[in-house]
Amino acid sequence: MELQTERLLIRSLAAEDAPALAAIWSDPDVTRFMGGPRDYEQTCRDLLSEAAESSTDPADTLYPVIERSSGRIVGDCGFLEKDVEGETETELIYVFAKAAWGRGYASEAARALCTFAADRLQLPRLIALIDPENRASARVAEKAGMRFWKQTIRPTGKRMQVYLKELTLKRV
Repeated sequence: MELQTERLLIRSLAAEDAPALAAIWSDPDVTRFMGGPRDYEQTCRDLLSEAAESSTDPADTLYPVIERSSGRIVGDCGFLEKDVEGETETELIYVFAKAAWGRGYASEAARALCTFAADRLQLPRLIALIDPENRASARVAEKAGMRFWKQTIRPTGKRMQVYLKELTLKRV
């Protein structure tokens, strides 16, 4: 998979991406609203294992986000299947390194992924599960065309806001 936007390249995971992505996922500030930091070493191992797999469901995977001007990995984004109140939904995921915050990269990537989800994956809709205190993530969802739909309680007992985007499918 490969998507290009004006400033970003979103592509399939490669083994050499593991250290940069693990650094993002192990940053406590970055993951504050996403369950907290992951263990760097374990995340590297998990990413290397995932990169070695030849078959990945494009509607249930994350992709590195590369800043085209520098070639640096600045984020991780994609889709994960989630159970929301007994229904299987596809969640739009976006997580970016602190150095990339405030540049509009998350919104740019989210819009590209919404188009990809409709045109190539033929998904009827996407959701985003957002911590009520994470206004920055809510703004990204809104810029991608998502609207607040409802609140839900996750299996952990945490209250989350659910943003929804109904996708217009491209006829194939």
